[in-house]
Amino acid sequence: MENHARIGLIIPSANRLTEPQFNEYAPDDVDIHVTRLRMTGKWSKPLDQLQGAIEEAAGALSDTGPDVIVFHCTANSMEGGLDGEERITEWVGRASGCTAVTTSRAITEALHELAIRKLVLISPYVEETNQAEMRYMAEAGFEVVHELGLGLAGSDDYIAVTPEQWLDITCDNSRPEAEGYFLSCTNTRMIETIEAVESRLARPVVSSNQAALWACLRRMGRPTSIPGLGRLCAEG
Repeated sequence: MENHARIGLIIPSANRLTEPQFNEYAPDDVDIHVTRLRMTGKWSKPLDQLQGAIEEAAGALSDTGPDVIVFHCTANSMEGGLDGEERITEWVGRASGCTAVTTSRAITEALHELAIRKLVLISPYVEETNQAEMRYMAEAGFEVVHELGLGLAGSDDYIAVTPEQWLDITCDNSRPEAEGYFLSCTNTRMIETIEAVESRLARPVVSSNQAALWACLRRMGRPTSIPGLGRLCAEG
């Protein structure tokens, strides 16, 4: 355990899939530690009203000695645009003394790594949330050529969508001009369908949990080659 690296995750309280997915795909010498926040669904608040809770969570998580802490909620990290993303990173870093990153930053780094500028956005979200993510993407320099939010009510519905269904949904919404596909949300089984989508559509895929894990490994100076996670993690 002495040579193990450590990733800290601040996740929405209702999220049930990030932990098992990170533990499944992370290298054996990388440990995962998690703190939860009530920040989505009926506990959703404007970003500035979450500052105290985010800082408290980051401070508590820092007690595990993580090498990097992720504020790991796609929608929340994108809703305030690039300015909001920067504020979250500052709050987490200041409260923890650790390297900090958001899910949104991990995603944009992954898109750049794969040379994806024009993309299709697929999510379980309601349209309002998808529109907020599209605004973030435009501000960050990306073009969403098509988007689909399933309009699901919450976590139970997100989790119920199977990898096979995500594959069909993504392929049904493919666009020839898309350079890649962004599967948005940390609390879904999207990560299990990355390679199948890439095989069928011959385009790279970025998902929230895949991108966050990749970004953490890069910051820790660890290899980013992970079986099952597509082109982004094919080498490194």
